[in-house]
Amino acid sequence: MPNASQTVKLKYKRILLKLSGESLMGERGYGIDPEMLDIFSSEVAAVHKLGVEVGVVIGGGNIYRGIAAAADGVDKVVGDQMGMLATVINSLALQNILEKRGIYTRLMSAITMEQIAEPFIRRRAIRHLEKGRIVIFGAGTGNPYFTTDTAAVLRAVEVKADVIIKGTRVDGIYDSDPEKNPAAIKFPEISYMDVLQKDLKVMDLTAITLCRENKLPIVVFNMNLPGNLRKVVTGDKIGSTVGQF
Repeated sequence: MPNASQTVKLKYKRILLKLSGESLMGERGYGIDPEMLDIFSSEVAAVHKLGVEVGVVIGGGNIYRGIAAAADGVDKVVGDQMGMLATVINSLALQNILEKRGIYTRLMSAITMEQIAEPFIRRRAIRHLEKGRIVIFGAGTGNPYFTTDTAAVLRAVEVKADVIIKGTRVDGIYDSDPEKNPAAIKFPEISYMDVLQKDLKVMDLTAITLCRENKLPIVVFNMNLPGNLRKVVTGDKIGSTVGQF
């Protein structure tokens, strides 16, 4: 394990980082932008070096939705299964670039595919984290009708993460889209109930409810700014926090 945490005070020791598949596209309209992949892996590597235990869940919207736009009439269950496989593609890409940086990783899948990923076993996942391996959780929950947001919260609760950190393109939670509305109001701190009542779309209803029931805080921040993830884990006041306020 890295020992940098002996000199850097960490607010969060074990985190679950949630990234959208769309964030991997960068300026492209589809697929994976190697530059974005490099930026994200650099940020993850930096906090790992501090001694933070890191789990990651990535969505699949950069792959599946590109296909779906050109194909109508896909059954909902089949579409969700395609989306789960898309998350595995993204997870493999992140695993590959992290290992090129010399970081030990494990990809664990909710769908059995032993040739390329370990099956998700809770105790094994926790052990990997304790040994300093970055654990990437692929294939969502393994079930249709559940988003990768819900999958991320579920895995965070299962491995006893201190926080779920959602990387986005904006610097927190607003009452409206700040990219479309310059007058949007930011919430530095907000309760689970206010997120639900204001319908703020931070995460889906199931994910927020699961966080609330397990008292799991959510931090939403701009992942595209270098050093921001480090600031979150060391307790700097950036982004927005959802909790029991």
